[in-house]
Amino acid sequence: MYLHLGQDVVVRKSDILGVFDLDNTSHSHITRAFLKSAEASGRIVDISGELPRSFIVVTGKKEAVYLSQISPATLLRRFESRSMELG
Repeated sequence: MYLHLGQDVVVRKSDILGVFDLDNTSHSHITRAFLKSAEASGRIVDISGELPRSFIVVTGKKEAVYLSQISPATLLRRFESRSMELG
């Protein structure tokens, strides 16, 4: 099963550790430190094309933190739907 994160990016649902609202979580110094560390190590993938609304932490073959323009609520609805069950 896969989740479309925006642009042309699709990841396995089983590889997703979490989906976070960038507005609400970026107030925390812990979250800012995490994102700064991910950026320094080259794990940030900006697929927003505009102002990001969420970030998605992914493990698996490629550990990454995706910045997406799609809201966490929309990503949750997509996660819970069965429309991307390809494998």
